[in-house]
Amino acid sequence: MLKESELEALRRIAKGIVAQFGSNCEVVVHEISERSTSNSIVAIENGHVTGRQLGDGPSQVVLEQLGKGDKCPEDHLCYLTRTPDGKLLKSTSVYIPNSEGKAAAIFGINFDISTLVMAEQALNSLTTTLSSEEETPARITHNVNDLLDDLIEQSDRLVGKPVALMTKEDKVRAIRFLDDHGALLITKSGDKIANHFGISKYTLYSYLDVKTGGKNND
Repeated sequence: MLKESELEALRRIAKGIVAQFGSNCEVVVHEISERSTSNSIVAIENGHVTGRQLGDGPSQVVLEQLGKGDKCPEDHLCYLTRTPDGKLLKSTSVYIPNSEGKAAAIFGINFDISTLVMAEQALNSLTTTLSSEEETPARITHNVNDLLDDLIEQSDRLVGKPVALMTKEDKVRAIRFLDDHGALLITKSGDKIANHFGISKYTLYSYLDVKTGGKNND
């Protein structure tokens, strides 16, 4: 958990960044603690960019870090995200370590590049004839229920087939993905995940045993 002096320092840095880059730049601080599974945002500037506010739920990177709890990971710089209303953002996540070297907070910068991309596309349509693959941006969510839905959708895409056609091995793989990305830390997520894959909660947790090398009696 962040000390108040540390949080205040991050707030000052956030204010400086948005003053420099203007209203299209959001800066958000996520705390990594037990309460982060439902309320992780402890500071935010220009929240209108994503529609978030103080006390909103965690992003996917926060859940992943809560699930790992190991040493502070490498920062994630200059990647794409998108908001529920379709804005395209250039994002950076900087991990703030505590005295033990574990992540205590995530300092996020989200710059709305939607209009810049539109201008770039207009210019490209005049100057290029070849198409190229585009990066698929991750969606920014406001609450853990939306985030869980996104993670379940990602697990389906990972397997590459509808749930009705999944084998036991496919479901184990999908559930491994969800566990690795912190989905099971969300309150009552076990019920939703079990229902999605058409299995019981007992079977869900036995599949987690498969993941960790335990025996599965299902």
